[in-house]
Amino acid sequence: MTAVLDSPAAVRRFAMDLLARREHGRVELTRKLRQRGAPAELIDPVLDRLAEEGLLSEARYLESFISSRARSGYGPLRIREELARRGLPRPAIEAALRESGLDWRALLAETWRRRFAGQLPAEPRERARQIRFLAQRGYPQEWIARLLRGCGADD
Repeated sequence: MTAVLDSPAAVRRFAMDLLARREHGRVELTRKLRQRGAPAELIDPVLDRLAEEGLLSEARYLESFISSRARSGYGPLRIREELARRGLPRPAIEAALRESGLDWRALLAETWRRRFAGQLPAEPRERARQIRFLAQRGYPQEWIARLLRGCGADD
């Protein structure tokens, strides 16, 4: 049975249920509440209150999302675009990526080792395949080129 979101208490309860499962951004939470039929005039005050209480935090959401996607082998370019598509402001995304403390080049090397068993490409076709895979994962072309020239992540 679907909950009826026709009061501030019902909207708050549903929002808190979503937040209990994982961090959400304000735009994402708004979208989910609207999909469930919550009136727009109830959503903003409830989300404002949750933010004031520290239960809804864009900074925590950014940190959690970046960490999760990086562990899955995705690079900063892809993560940046995914966050922008989710409605987060570019300056906040850039700051969160800078402050993440992640060694993106080491993550690139690890992603490459996992996918290609650390085997440098012997022929142009295989090189193109590896470049394509890593670029789609969101790593800059210059980092990929350096890695595939045989230079380590620390060079």
